[in-house]
Amino acid sequence: MMELESCVPPGFRFHPTEEELVGYYLQRKINSLRIDLNVIVEIDLYKMEPWDIQARGNGEQSEWYFFSYKDRKYPTGTRTNRATAAGFWKATGRDKSVLSKNKIIGMRKTLVFYKGRAPNGLWDDYI
Repeated sequence: MMELESCVPPGFRFHPTEEELVGYYLQRKINSLRIDLNVIVEIDLYKMEPWDIQARGNGEQSEWYFFSYKDRKYPTGTRTNRATAAGFWKATGRDKSVLSKNKIIGMRKTLVFYKGRAPNGLWDDYI
C-alpha cells in the first residue's frame, strides 16, 4: 500500500474538477497509463478507518483523493462490503452524475463512516 502523501512541487495545489478526476485520472488508471505526478494514490478504503486516512495525509488537507477497488460482500453478488474493523462506510444521498460534454462519464457516491455494526452504528463526525 502506498502512502497518501505525495511528492509535488512547492506551491502546487491539487483542485481537479469531477470531470478531470473521472475523464483523465480514472481513465488513465483503468487503461494502465502513466500519470505524471503521484497525486492520487491507491488505498483499500474498506479496510481503513477515516482517522487512518487523515493521519497518513497532509495535516492541512481537507480533501483526499485516492483510487480504491470495490470489495464485494459475496463472491457472486453485487452488494459492496464496506465494513472495517471499527465500523462501516455507508452510502448517503443520491449518486451524482459526472458529465463531460453533456455525456455521463461516471457517478459520484458520498460515503459516511459509522462506528459499530450495521444497522446500529453511530455516525462519526471525526473527519
